[in-house]
This record gives sequence, C-alpha cells and structure tokens, in this order.
Amino acid sequence: MGKTISIICAFVVYLLAMIIIGWRNSKKTSTDKDFFLGARSTGPWFTALSAEASDMSGWLLMGLPGVAYLGGMKEAFWTAVGLITGTYLNWLFVAKRLRKYTIHAGDAITIPEFFTNRFKDKSRVIALVSVIFILIFFTIYTASGFKACADLFSSVFGMEYFHALLLGVAVVLAYTILGGYLAVCSTDFVQGSLMFFALLITTIIAVMSMGGISGAIDSVGADFLNPFHNNPSQPFGAMDIVSALAWGLGYFGMPHILIRFMGLRSNHDVKISRRIAMVWVVIAFIGALLIGALGRAYLSAPLAKEAAETVFIATLTQMYPAFIAGIFLCGILAAAMSTADSQLLVAASAFSRDVYLGFLNKKADEKQTLLMSRVTVLVIAIIAVFIAMDRNSSIFGMVSYAWAGFGATFGPLILLSLFWKGITRNGALVGLISGGVTVIVWKQLHGGIFNLYEIVPGFVVCFLAAVLVSLLDTPNNPEVEAEYEAYEKLGD
Repeated sequence: MGKTISIICAFVVYLLAMIIIGWRNSKKTSTDKDFFLGARSTGPWFTALSAEASDMSGWLLMGLPGVAYLGGMKEAFWTAVGLITGTYLNWLFVAKRLRKYTIHAGDAITIPEFFTNRFKDKSRVIALVSVIFILIFFTIYTASGFKACADLFSSVFGMEYFHALLLGVAVVLAYTILGGYLAVCSTDFVQGSLMFFALLITTIIAVMSMGGISGAIDSVGADFLNPFHNNPSQPFGAMDIVSALAWGLGYFGMPHILIRFMGLRSNHDVKISRRIAMVWVVIAFIGALLIGALGRAYLSAPLAKEAAETVFIATLTQMYPAFIAGIFLCGILAAAMSTADSQLLVAASAFSRDVYLGFLNKKADEKQTLLMSRVTVLVIAIIAVFIAMDRNSSIFGMVSYAWAGFGATFGPLILLSLFWKGITRNGALVGLISGGVTVIVWKQLHGGIFNLYEIVPGFVVCFLAAVLVSLLDTPNNPEVEAEYEAYEKLGD
C-alpha cells in the first residue's frame, strides 16, 4: 500500500505541474495564431524536444520495447534505423524550407492552409481533403496515446481500464485546451527531458546489474540481440527489413512534427535544433531497444505475450524505490500525453481554420475560430476514447497505421511543394487522395506482397500520381510559379 501511495504522489506532482504550465501559457494565448503556432516564437531547445517528444508518443516506451521483448532486435532495430534516418533527413531538407515557404505563402499556420496558398486554390478543395485525412489518421493516432495512458494507470494502480482511460484523457485535454501551442511546447520540453533520462538511466542500471555489456549479452543471448540473425521459426526477410526501414518515410508527412518547424522563431535555429533532436533520438532509441530486449533476462517474472508492451513499466517498478519509479513512470505518461496533445492541436487547427473558417463561417472572428478549435479538440478526443476502449488493441499497431497514413498522404506533396515548381494543384489533389486511399485499402489486404508495410505503396502511388498529373496538366498559374521563384531566392 505504501508503495502505491508513493507512486501516486509522484504522479500527482507531475500532473499538477503539467496543468499549471498549461494554465500559465493560456495567458499568452489570445489569438488563433498564438494557439496554433505560438506566434512563431519558440527557440531551438523547446522546438527540438517538443518535436521529438510529440513524435515518439507512448509507442517509444511501450510499443517498441514490446516488439523487442517478443522478437529481439530484428524488427525493432530496423524500425529504429528507419526512424533515425527519417528524423535527420526531415530536419536537414524540410525544416528550413517549410518555415520559409509557409511564411512566404500568406503566413500559413496549418498544412492544409499552406497547400491552399501554395497552389492558389480558391476552391479550397485541397484543404478540405487534407483535413479529412488529418481527422481520420489523427483520431487513430490519438487513440494510441490514450491507450498508453490507460495501460499505464491500470497496470500500476490496478485501476479498471475504462476509468484509467478517462483519467489520462482528462489531463491531456486540460492543458491542451487551456494553453494551445505554447502550452504543448512547454510541457513537451519537460516531458521530452523526462523520457530521455528515464530511458538513459534505466538502460545503464539494467546493463550494470547484469554484469556489464558482456554479461547482458550472455544473459539474453547474442542471437536475440543480433538484428541480422534470422530465426527459422520467426523468419524476417528482405521485405520485412524494407517495411521496417520505410518508417522513415513517414516523417515528411507528419503534421504534428512539421508544425514544429513552422513555429521556430528563426531559420538560423534549425541547425541547433537538428543537433539537439538527433542526440535525443539516437540515445532514446538505444534505450528503448535495450530495455525491451534485456527485459527477458532482467525481469524476475516473465511477461505474457499480451502484456509485452508493459515491459518498461515492469522494469521500472522492479528497479527503483516507489517514488523514483513513479517519477520515471511519468515518462511513459509524458510520451503518450506529448503526442496526444500535439495531435489534438493540429487536428483542431486544421478543422477550425480550413473547414469552419474556410467553408462553414467565413466571417468568423478570431474568438469564434479559437472556440471552434477547442470544441474540435473535445470531439476528436471523444471519438479517440471509443477507439481506445478496445483493451486488446496494440499501441504499436495503431501508430503504425496512422504513421503510414500521414507519411503516404502528405509526405510526397510536402517534398514536391518545396522542391519542384512544376507541381500543380490538380497533381497535388490527385496525389493526396490516391496516397491516402492506397494506405487504407492496402491495410485490409494480407499475404504475399501485401505484407509490405502500407506506407511504401502509398508513398510511391502518391508521388507518381502527383508528378504524372502535374506533367499532363495545364501549366501552373504564372502567379504560382512567380511566388515559388521568389521563395527560392529568399535568404535565411
């Protein structure tokens, strides 16, 4: 009983701190631009840690270690390599150009608004289609974060699953609705730091307690830790490696990550942010992989297959005194919350600005738009709760689906919009629809080539469709090409 009380105290301190941060930042949020993008005022440290914390979600501390616990380093390692590579390339090629172009293109503060301004789409159809896909995939993604919160509370405190789910949702909503972008970035900075140290310190202690690196390898088994080892009973071939590496493609289309680039206060901060982000990502992934794999030998009681995603929770509760374990367990809550709040904010901004203001109430003022944003956050959260109510669903599986959806739907269009002046509005629209539909259809098919991760065919179809239709389409409006050429000449 005393151990449970100590963990509860740690959780209460942490949750109150997050809500206070949201409340304090609500005083800085008076316009929709403040709510959605923080008036483009965030510095490199807050941007980097916010981007990575919101990127990784509960699946980094639960989903990925669970995969490593069950199958070793094969799938988990190659997935991590793909994500690390994608993170670097996104910061290197997209961050600065996207920030510059969104400012140049009518100071766009959402991805659908950027597409609308980039292609001078007066019909705003491309924005409407973009919002539909954002709402579909973000609802699934947000549900994975809510499930991570529920699994954490129910596993640690023995709470009934549905009650645990509602508690996690309530906290996320409280500071997202209050403070908007600045609250999300501020809490993500704290949460990203907590996730980093929880993974780093726990990994070091686990390895040392098993007799160092050689002792850990002997305890778990060299084959289990070898990403190139192929167990005949669990084959992992070339297609599986391609699927795992393809996770990296998703970064180019993640609205909740792209929005961090747009919110930077200066292009000069991009390089600093990139370096901070890469150090965080590499160390965090190493920790998550090792905690999952080493858990097979470190834990005194083995986990059932359906409980594999709680390996980090079990490791923390076995390793630390109750209050310290509670603080680090907040890292799991931090991971889930930091992504859920970012996704709710991006989905709300897309709907309120690009559907409500663009179609439903074109005369709405900033207060009305801001109110609609907060209502949208609530509605999306309610739908996500219904999805997360399936306790047997996989956090990793939900994230995988949503990740593919965003990567294939928006990734190729972001790259083409930033690097090719020849892409047309019709090309972008066809690419958008074909990429999203391909992911949804492919996900329902099984066997043979259909076992290939759906992001690969979705990304290829979106890219080819956008390019082919653009080449066959009538030339771009001269104003569009002139604006692109002006953007290319912009300095930092």
